Amino acid sequence: MTHRCMAPGGVGAIAVGALASMLLACQTQGGGVKPAADGTTWTVPRTADGQPDLQGTWHNYDATPFEAPAAADPPADPPAAGGRGRAGGRGAEGPGGRGAGGEAAGAPGAPLFGGSGPRPPTVPPRRSMVVDPPNGIVPVQPWAEQKAAYDLAHVNDSWEHLSAWERCIARGPGGMFPTFADSAYQILQTPGSVTIVYEIMSVPRVIPVDGSPHLPSSIRLWNGDSRGHWEGDTLVVDVTNFNDKGSVATGARAGRIRGVPHTEALHVVERFTRVSDDTINYAVTIEDPKVYASPWTVAGPLLRDDTYRMFESACHEGNQSYIETTLAAGRAGNRAATKTN
Repeated sequence: MTHRCMAPGGVGAIAVGALASMLLACQTQGGGVKPAADGTTWTVPRTADGQPDLQGTWHNYDATPFEAPAAADPPADPPAAGGRGRAGGRGAEGPGGRGAGGEAAGAPGAPLFGGSGPRPPTVPPRRSMVVDPPNGIVPVQPWAEQKAAYDLAHVNDSWEHLSAWERCIARGPGGMFPTFADSAYQILQTPGSVTIVYEIMSVPRVIPVDGSPHLPSSIRLWNGDSRGHWEGDTLVVDVTNFNDKGSVATGARAGRIRGVPHTEALHVVERFTRVSDDTINYAVTIEDPKVYASPWTVAGPLLRDDTYRMFESACHEGNQSYIETTLAAGRAGNRAATKTN
């Protein structure tokens, strides 16, 4: 597989700022003809109506920590999967306890895949998925991080402390953040639209690219309102009209950002740039001035794998027992505490 525009060699030790610059350079190339590392050229494939062709099955299984380690310099060796996670009793990498061993799935050495069968290749690890700010740390305001920590600590008390993902409502605006399992996406294109089908929850997301405006601001949605346009060979997706009921990151891979709430001021901009037969460079910028001190960006490649099979996600089927068990554990704890007192 040829991953053009990805750092060669010691990618695990690449500086975050350099990675951000590299991805930006890849995303702003135009003209359809791209120079390859071997001196040949690669032409961006096109759909029948002339759009850059992003179609296929893609995934982003990635052992890179979501945020950078606290140290200023990147580690000499690629960090293990999971990065910095919070301890707690919340279920695994998604509804119904799927994934690798509950919140402990964020621990070093945790597997990146669920189920059985051949394992697709993982994205080469980097210092962090967060590429901006340059220090690789999300500039979350203290109140929002405290809210997420409180919900996680009280997950057995009420369904209200469970995330929208765990309740099978929505993956959230960080829907393409890599997870431990089910990190695959099928992209389909028709004239005037791009559709992304997510392996998690099997949610289809239709993105108009016909120049139509956003929905009226009075309409608020769990996953926001997506509108796309092409800048050269890059698909730019502007997402607005979020409600204030969800969170940007819902999976354990996001570490301390998992469960941080967002407000109706949330604004998301995504960029998809196909840079080879088997690679799409993806970047997403999150802006919510009520939650974050400044905008921040996550970037990394999507790898094509036509042999990967996506199955329907039985979210609610798994959750029926997961939520009942979670809340039952809380009630059992209450009874035990009453007897003790």
